[in-house]
Amino acid sequence: MEKDVISAEQKLKASMIASDVALLDELLSDDLVFINYFGYRLTKQDDIEAHRSGLLSIESIVFSDLQIKPHGDCAMVYVNAEIKGQYDGVKANGCFAFTRLWQKLGQNLQVVSAHSTLLSKLP
Repeated sequence: MEKDVISAEQKLKASMIASDVALLDELLSDDLVFINYFGYRLTKQDDIEAHRSGLLSIESIVFSDLQIKPHGDCAMVYVNAEIKGQYDGVKANGCFAFTRLWQKLGQNLQVVSAHSTLLSKLP
């Protein structure tokens, strides 16, 4: 499970940088609930539309301190990320702590829940 989750995390990172909405559609559960660092509750459709429309544009993501905690057909992921990009044409760089819950559905892993917190800097 751990190797599959690491692979899924790398695919998620690549899909976010490329704004690959087809891959995001595969990796995100239809029931996704994502709480962003502003505290807003977003859906899969909200996330995909931000990429599709160009509202969100990510140049780079650097992961650090990746931890995976398997629980049956699920795995909790804790990871820090330094992200460089733009939101609505304005520079939006920052350091974030993410928590993601991946669930194995058939042969696929999908993110069913996620939360991010803005950090002052990476530890």
